[in-house]
Amino acid sequence: MVKEGIVLGHKVSSKGIEVDNAKVELIEKLPIPQSVKGVRGFLGHAGFCRRFFKDFSKIAKPLTTLLLKDVSFEFNDACLHVFNVLKEKLTTAPIVSAPNWDLPFRIMCDVSNDALGAVLGQRVEKKFHTIYYASRTMNDAPHNYATTEKELLAVIFAIEKFRPYLLLSKVIVFTDHSALRYLLSKQDAKPKLLRWILLLQEFDFEIQDRKGSKNTVADHLSRLDRGYMEDMHDFPLRDEFPDEHLYAINAKGEPWFADFANVLAGNAIPSHLTYQ
Repeated sequence: MVKEGIVLGHKVSSKGIEVDNAKVELIEKLPIPQSVKGVRGFLGHAGFCRRFFKDFSKIAKPLTTLLLKDVSFEFNDACLHVFNVLKEKLTTAPIVSAPNWDLPFRIMCDVSNDALGAVLGQRVEKKFHTIYYASRTMNDAPHNYATTEKELLAVIFAIEKFRPYLLLSKVIVFTDHSALRYLLSKQDAKPKLLRWILLLQEFDFEIQDRKGSKNTVADHLSRLDRGYMEDMHDFPLRDEFPDEHLYAINAKGEPWFADFANVLAGNAIPSHLTYQ
């Protein structure tokens, strides 16, 4: 039986999910970018592993600034420092937990004036085990939203980001705003909110209020410095890739790909499979 291997671009073992060493070695060998294309390529490689970083967007700020329109390319000391820091962090990236499909998923959401933050995890033996970190900045439109609307937007962002994990599973969502539960049951909500609420109907979830002081992980992700966002044009960095998606399955015991892994590793056809 295969104990560990590379699945969907990440190393999966009994310890959890971690960065593939081959990708780390590739990124470590990347030269200092000499153009916008080089910066974009480096951020694309490093961004594939951003699920392991709590503050990827904030750390990469000097580099992402170089991608803005009408900004002259100047790879200064701050950019060089970030370039080296991201390389170093990849070598020390934490191991995140693999999902346990028999346990409910827990999502901690929070929103600041400029960004959304969310953390996916599960409670195992009274300890919270992180599965995925996610955050993104907001464009101009949501700045006019009421506080409750922003909180719901954070929930929608988290649900859509973690959707492959959440289907067919119990989900508990923690937010800072207790009025959100009332909003979800309101009969005369605005059309915009009704559309968001409809997106949540396919999930088995419940909302639980949690004060910001106890929701520090998601809070930390959402408190991003806007600074460089003032003149930013619509050029978002991709924070997910086609082979990153995990699809939830209703199964217990060995994962569905165990037989395929054993065939590739040991060149042995399991007795319960037939072939021509």
